[in-house]
Amino acid sequence: MHQVICATTNPAKIKAILHAFEAIFGTASCHIESVVVETGVPEQPLGSEETRAGARIRVQNARALKPEADFWVAIEAGIDEGSTFSWVVIERGDKRGEARSATLPLPESILEKVYQGEPLGPVMSALTGIDAIGRKEGAIGVFTGGVLTRSSVYHQAVVLALSPFHNAIYD
Repeated sequence: MHQVICATTNPAKIKAILHAFEAIFGTASCHIESVVVETGVPEQPLGSEETRAGARIRVQNARALKPEADFWVAIEAGIDEGSTFSWVVIERGDKRGEARSATLPLPESILEKVYQGEPLGPVMSALTGIDAIGRKEGAIGVFTGGVLTRSSVYHQAVVLALSPFHNAIYD
């Protein structure tokens, strides 16, 4: 059984990580433990590089906290070119997998508030009345009418980031 450390306590992210690991390695193949770690970036990262840095720093800090694990996984959500997206970083030993999620273009009215310093989650919660929306369906769920959710989009990115860990072509 793989011990997987998730550098988050966000249920939407944990669900995506668990489902992706089970899709790749099999049901009940992983024990998931979530930890709280610093990201080293603002609460609302802006730009691809800042967002990727946040995921990498989360993994680094999770490794320092739980060095005995098999995998360390981080998902950092950000805003880039008017869209919300995330970076997934997974490490095992000296190997790293990274993938960027699909992006969702955001309305100008929301982007204005984000660029003024408000994180997307609270902006969306105020708009929709859904408390802690970032821990649930997220903006993605709202704007796709539930066809996609924050977790479902993260799931795809986690599966992609896992490719170097189970596909022999990467070796």
